[in-house]
Amino acid sequence: MDINCYAQRLFNPFRGIMNVIAYGGAEAVSLDGLHWDIYVRDTELVSDLQNNRRVLSSDLRYGRWSKKEGLVRGPIYPSDDFKRLEAEGDIVFHYLLQHHQDVPFAFADHYELWLLDIMRQPLAILNSVVYEEDMELDGPLQWRVGVKCEQDFSSPSFESLHKPRYNAGEYISHYVNQCARPEPCAQWFYRHQDGSGSGLEGVNLHSRYRQRQLDSRAFPKYFLNDLSHDPQHSQLLDDYLKWQAPYFLLLQNLSSHRRDIIEKQACKRALLMDELCHLYPDVVNADLLNAARVEAVLRRNVSSAKAQNDEEGIYPARGTP
Repeated sequence: MDINCYAQRLFNPFRGIMNVIAYGGAEAVSLDGLHWDIYVRDTELVSDLQNNRRVLSSDLRYGRWSKKEGLVRGPIYPSDDFKRLEAEGDIVFHYLLQHHQDVPFAFADHYELWLLDIMRQPLAILNSVVYEEDMELDGPLQWRVGVKCEQDFSSPSFESLHKPRYNAGEYISHYVNQCARPEPCAQWFYRHQDGSGSGLEGVNLHSRYRQRQLDSRAFPKYFLNDLSHDPQHSQLLDDYLKWQAPYFLLLQNLSSHRRDIIEKQACKRALLMDELCHLYPDVVNADLLNAARVEAVLRRNVSSAKAQNDEEGIYPARGTP
């Protein structure tokens, strides 16, 4: 067996990546590239079954590791089966010690599930998986903007739409899902190296759309179609994609020109960009990002000092700004 290292994007909405080191039934996984959870799974129990990856078997925690804290072992079971699983976990752990700084790994989640518009073209991505047998057809056909967006996102374009029932983030979710009505449908695609997609199974999808081939231009680069709308909605969706910029810098297929544009957008959310930047596969304008990171540190220090003062009951004197 070979050790397999790969990354998988986290969708609905796009909110980061997961890096994985796998060997046999053992996996080390990390969402931030710093803290790793190591699990072992008895693959021999289901090795004779078809599509055995879809068969649930218990994952046992080998341990949790970070460079700062070292390895904290999980429960150790006195059995021969566990010793066999532990041996695979040992291999993954020692590989992790040597290669944890190699993140981000290359993306391997080439199977993508897309919510389709009324013309049955890709509208918004819902999910992605590494293995074909992990494709699911029973999930909700609803695209989500994300809780953070519902709480914090604002846009002048939204104000001009006059939708008092919603805030900006909530309305984007509502609007995108309305674009898939009256009967939402979705389709899995295998994305090829050139960006084109081969149609696979779908949900609420007519059979004539299966096994179709779509050009790379049919798939929105940033996972949400912000075109083919009226000007106000196109601008609102474009504002949302700019707000997502710190996450888009995690992508590995950006040209230097495009990365430079997104870096400028990402610096407007300095705190999030600072959290993610060690996972960026490339940086075009290092001085710009470093300045934004200094801003993030200062803002965290101010917030921390304010929280401590509030906790200790220290308040500025009357008239103090």
